[in-house]
Amino acid sequence: MVKTRQQFVIVGISGGVDSAVAALLLKDQKYHVEAVFMQNWQEEPVSTGVDVARGCTASQDLNDARLVCALLKIKLHVVNFSVEYWQRVFQYFLDEYAACRTPNPDVLCNKEIKFKAFLDYARSLGADFIATGHYARRITDIKSKNLLLKGIDKSKDQSYFLHLLNQEQLAAALFPLGEITKQEVREIAKTAKLPNYAKKDSTGICFIGERKFRDFLGEYLLARPGNIITTDKKIIGRHQGLMFYTIGQRKGIGVGGQKKASEAPWYVADKDPKNNNLIITQDKNYPTLMADRLTCANIHWISGEKPQLPFTCTAKIRYRQEDQACVIKEGEDSAHAIVDFFVPQWAITPGQSAVFYCGEECLGGGIIVSAISAC
Repeated sequence: MVKTRQQFVIVGISGGVDSAVAALLLKDQKYHVEAVFMQNWQEEPVSTGVDVARGCTASQDLNDARLVCALLKIKLHVVNFSVEYWQRVFQYFLDEYAACRTPNPDVLCNKEIKFKAFLDYARSLGADFIATGHYARRITDIKSKNLLLKGIDKSKDQSYFLHLLNQEQLAAALFPLGEITKQEVREIAKTAKLPNYAKKDSTGICFIGERKFRDFLGEYLLARPGNIITTDKKIIGRHQGLMFYTIGQRKGIGVGGQKKASEAPWYVADKDPKNNNLIITQDKNYPTLMADRLTCANIHWISGEKPQLPFTCTAKIRYRQEDQACVIKEGEDSAHAIVDFFVPQWAITPGQSAVFYCGEECLGGGIIVSAISAC
């Protein structure tokens, strides 16, 4: 009798509870499981060495990853992708902020690091699959297309951040947490006595961690202070650099207590890079903050096939937003699209991702270029 070869999967272990439970579940499913801890951030990119980022929790995360792998009796590989991260993700991050846009590095990090550099490394070790702790699902349809679906736990669904994956990347990916909730993950970890079962979820920039963002960005880009002006052209303060602000921002503007002004909060309504002005308003429904159309670029379709346009679906313009009904129309070329929403959207932000859905399926998305105010 011929013995079936045990399938080999390498799990991206971050030190957090999600990836730890992903490894545990796969081992319970009788895969041969190994793990990779990715060291992707250094203050100066080098091809080898350890993570030395200031203010980063990488050392503690690595220690937690080692404890989990020791408990689960799986081999841990420690790999440095800092050069790839710097060149493929962080440089884009800096370029976008320098252009007064607000990028989402997690989206590009998934495409270029977790499902490219990591996938290539796993294949070099002979792995059949890679796995991560993302709350998402992957199925194959009757046409052998790989579909990316939302995670069952809607409060944790991370399909938004995975919308740039292609068919080859999805085919090689396993998402063990897609069918369970975060609460169940915590319970599984506690029952298994995983050392990080109660560890706080990580936040901040992908692989860089929690930082004082303004100080961090200021280390890499020259800030140009300028005037803060109201929508009726009154100068009421000074900003520290347009790159530090985003459309719709309410906190941290620094213009409270204006004479003869209402006590209503101020919002960033727009940026004027040409004159280096930050434009603010107390009207939450100001035209630049309410738009029913956006244009987006670098359109990616997970299926590899562009649908016939116009195409009715839903979209998210930010993570955890409720799906918004829209129609996608032809843009100026094949890399661009126009998205018309049925209901005006608040604070559409250039540089962020517009991600398209049809029910549970994530179809793809693009980078927001501009918004057009609702009439």
